[in-house]
Amino acid sequence: MVWLVGYFLAICIGVSLGLLGGGGSVLALPVLVYVMGIAPKPAIAMTLIIVGTISLFGSIPYALRGHLNFKAAGIFGSATMVGAYLGARIATLPFVTSTFQMILFGLLMLVAAGLMIYRTNRVDRQDSQNPLETGEYIQPACKYCWLWLMTEGLAVGVLTGLIGVGGGFAIVPALVLLGKLPMREAIGTSLLIIACNSVAGLVGYLGHVELAWQLTVSFTFLAGLGTAIGAYFAKFVSVQHLQKGFGYFLLAVATFVLIQNRASLQGSKKTATQLFQHQSEPWARHLASFPSYESRQQS
Repeated sequence: MVWLVGYFLAICIGVSLGLLGGGGSVLALPVLVYVMGIAPKPAIAMTLIIVGTISLFGSIPYALRGHLNFKAAGIFGSATMVGAYLGARIATLPFVTSTFQMILFGLLMLVAAGLMIYRTNRVDRQDSQNPLETGEYIQPACKYCWLWLMTEGLAVGVLTGLIGVGGGFAIVPALVLLGKLPMREAIGTSLLIIACNSVAGLVGYLGHVELAWQLTVSFTFLAGLGTAIGAYFAKFVSVQHLQKGFGYFLLAVATFVLIQNRASLQGSKKTATQLFQHQSEPWARHLASFPSYESRQQS
């Protein structure tokens, strides 16, 4: 029964991705962890496969329409792929706990939800069209933008490898404001970059986690099916209002993730303190066996 709920949610994730054009894939990790019962580290690696596959297929229509900039994907994507591999390798280190990864994921969800709500509220206050939404060219924000583009790409890639998010909410604005790309071209290019990031991050995890391949393949297939359904119904609904509602839903999910891991974080701190005290007791007894300076002076 739980698996049926998880598969249904996989379709819902795909539908939200098809309706909104991005953001829905961030829900894959909570579903795998809290519904399917997968441990966080393998779930993050599985999320990379799911997000990467959906993003790759999602980039094909943009490529056919000529809305895919391979030069920008090469510049930005090379930095993000290096970051994704490094992030995955960092995640496999012993001191990087699953609790830390899930808390970081929850905090990033809060940021993504806040940006989504802010953008929709800003559009509501402006009756004029937003150039970020219409696809018009925007003057770049700096003179040497490519340096900032690669720097942000490295940071986004590290987050992708650490917690499995695609990072589209950061990649698209970077490509528009720093990469000088029109909005539609930035969206298509970001999907290709996310797919490449996922491959690099997955390579960093291979050999360190056990993947449930059957669940990964079925989850990816159902999410892809949902994406096609969502893309069809996107013609008949207001995406702006959906984004606002989805932003508040992300806030709720992020709050749930943080609350779930707060107790684990407190427990791990308590365990670490007890372990430190236990290990320091022999040293304390050893030091106490030495005579003090005053006792030596008296003797």
